[in-house]
Amino acid sequence: MHNLLIVAMVSYLIGSIPTSIIASKLKGGFDIRSHGSGNAGGTNVWRVLGWKIGLVVMLVDMLKGAMVTYYVPQIFWSNDLPFNNLTPFQDITIVRIICGVMAILGHIWTLFAGFKGGKGVATGAGMLLGLAPVEFIVAMSVFGAVLGTSRYVSLGSMSGAVAFPLTMFFRENIFNVDIQGYHTLIFFAIGTSALLLFTHRENIKRLIAGTERKI
Repeated sequence: MHNLLIVAMVSYLIGSIPTSIIASKLKGGFDIRSHGSGNAGGTNVWRVLGWKIGLVVMLVDMLKGAMVTYYVPQIFWSNDLPFNNLTPFQDITIVRIICGVMAILGHIWTLFAGFKGGKGVATGAGMLLGLAPVEFIVAMSVFGAVLGTSRYVSLGSMSGAVAFPLTMFFRENIFNVDIQGYHTLIFFAIGTSALLLFTHRENIKRLIAGTERKI
């Protein structure tokens, strides 16, 4: 139990690193949350400081999720799970999922910036890439298609979030692809997507009202 708490807290702290706030203060001398949409995410940095810095912030946030999912469990965790593993996954995979979720929570509610961070999309993408690469590629393709046609990053992000569990469901149940641990992973995918939709609730209101900003 002790080791699991360590990896969970380390993952949360890494996820909490406020990349966009650091970038805005280094580049412009201000807190990105006081400009643009007020969100501490890569999209707002893209709008306010330009696409180059915005892209770097997004990639670093994605790296946070990937690094936490792959490396933190290997460094700190070595014992059996402190609970009965009823899933078909190896114990280390369960720990990786826990670490990835903690990183997303850290990004959304960052310890280093008053618990007001970004929406967790890039950090979540980094985690999902390792856990379900096919679904991740489909979700990113949906994101790109929706962004390209609508120019709404928020709509693209939400579309990709919904596409992830739907792709998993259709691959397993319609196309009869045997996805290892599907009956566990599908609930995890739905939960992660629901969390990302929750963090975009203000964007949903603006989209309905027609006031959402395009990129």
